[in-house]
Amino acid sequence: MSELTAEVEEIVSRALAEDLGEGDVTSEATVPAEATARARIVQKEPGVVFGLAVVAEAMRQCGAEHVDNLLVEGQWREEVPAEILLVSGPARALLAAERTAINFLGHLSGIATLTARYAEAVVGTGVTILDTRKTTPGLRRLEKAAVAAAGAINHRFGLYDAILIKENHIAAAGGLAKAVHAARTTHPGMAVEVEVRNLDEAAYALGTGADRLLLDNMSVDSMREAVALRDQTAGEQAVSLEASGGIGLGNVREVAETGVEFISIGALTHSAPTLDFSMLLELS
Repeated sequence: MSELTAEVEEIVSRALAEDLGEGDVTSEATVPAEATARARIVQKEPGVVFGLAVVAEAMRQCGAEHVDNLLVEGQWREEVPAEILLVSGPARALLAAERTAINFLGHLSGIATLTARYAEAVVGTGVTILDTRKTTPGLRRLEKAAVAAAGAINHRFGLYDAILIKENHIAAAGGLAKAVHAARTTHPGMAVEVEVRNLDEAAYALGTGADRLLLDNMSVDSMREAVALRDQTAGEQAVSLEASGGIGLGNVREVAETGVEFISIGALTHSAPTLDFSMLLELS
């Protein structure tokens, strides 16, 4: 997460300001200013830990800079409870950082854990799991970093780095062929992806020269037919297929076996359950 250092600093600063306000009145009233302590952060349920750099930054900004990571993040851990991080410093600093640090750690580890489950579910199919732009405002790069650490691939980061023509773009452009032509002309170096909702739209989109079709909320049977249609009409330009919509852990394997190359899952970032952690403090 080194490339995100400046962004992490800013995000953590805003989060701490939101939580601390003018100061931690409880700790200021009950904890001696000179007290020092050690704290252990403990993973309490199986999953993939991600976000240790954010924890360390929260501690640093509060005045506790002695942090030791006890594991390599991004790997599945089954045996819990398990200590994952040790930190020492002023007791008030540890208590000030605790909730912000644990909130980030639980959220990002939850994303990594759900991502790992999806990636494991399609092992052997050759399918790549993708995330989407359905992220928490302001946290996109952190959330997408958690996805990537757990074995999936980041789809576009925003509206600026990839072309995805959807229903409203088609309506505004005056038709799909016009939309694809305009995208090619304006950004000749970018691949063009087109969202389709049924086989008729898929057949038409294949004739426009799109590089990838997004099969949106199509049934598994329709996906198989779309794969067959693509294979029958394949020319010099290879067109890849991405499935999205209505896909969960219960059916992702079935979708992967239709022959699509990609499956995008919005739930990776918008619906991942928080992984459970706690911080245990003792005076030193």
